[in-house]
Amino acid sequence: MNSLTKETTRLGFIGIGNMGSRMAKRLLEHGYQLMAYNRSRENAEALVKYGATVADGIAELASEADVILSSLTNDDAVKSVYTGADGVFAHVRRGSAIIELSTVSPATSRQLYDLSRKTGVKFLDSPVSGSTPAAEEGTLTLFCGGDEELFQAAQPIFGAIAKQNFYLGSSGSGTAMKLVANTLLGVGMQAIAESVALGQKEGLDRHRLFEVLAQTAVIAPAHLGKLSRADARDYSAQFALQLMNKDFRLVLETAAAAKVPMPATEAAFQMNDAKFSEDKEEDFSAVIALMERLAHLETSDAGNRRVAGSVSS
Repeated sequence: MNSLTKETTRLGFIGIGNMGSRMAKRLLEHGYQLMAYNRSRENAEALVKYGATVADGIAELASEADVILSSLTNDDAVKSVYTGADGVFAHVRRGSAIIELSTVSPATSRQLYDLSRKTGVKFLDSPVSGSTPAAEEGTLTLFCGGDEELFQAAQPIFGAIAKQNFYLGSSGSGTAMKLVANTLLGVGMQAIAESVALGQKEGLDRHRLFEVLAQTAVIAPAHLGKLSRADARDYSAQFALQLMNKDFRLVLETAAAAKVPMPATEAAFQMNDAKFSEDKEEDFSAVIALMERLAHLETSDAGNRRVAGSVSS
């Protein structure tokens, strides 16, 4: 399979949501021809000023693109886009390729891979790891499973949207690795939330606690940026609670099917779910605020005024 360069490759992008729009924009900025489709047409039309064309439906996009990329919300959305009379597999051209960027179960990735082989299409599950700023900057990480020849050919595409990419093996390996990574992401944030509450109850100054914790070796890079935002009580979404909640469910469902006990993940999911029920749109780091409240940590009026003034608009 030849390298999928901007000179020879027409892209189709399905799912112009929060992350998808940013990845599609970067591909356009790197010179790729790109046709966009989204159920809410205005999301796709927002890319026209960057050079995209807009498909009227999945059939049009699938029949014209050399490579189809998709970034969708969950397993049901992915299956609805790819299967059925109006889905991608009913209209895609033999010899083309699919790079599926969504976070779904490994079982769904394997199902789509099997369907792609029957249709004469190469398929790669390539879920992305990283927040909205990483998507804007092109510094995402990609975990890939499936067709290794497609993985090698897709390096120019990956270079436009990601800082690093890894081939993990057979179909479903990419999505399995994404669930492994997000297990650590979610459980680690709950551990930080508990630690922050404990430190304050023991008399540590909240700002100084965050400041020093950020300098220690125990904080993972993915959590580091959350500390300064939590210090300012800024929980606006970069990776929303609802997405972490969905990923926790995928992790636990996959673990149950594999008979892998995950008690720490179960506990972290319960706290994420409790905060999720309050505000689905906050960042997943908002479990810090939940643990502070459960620990009866009160903020003075003066402190509230100081914090409000420190949050950038």
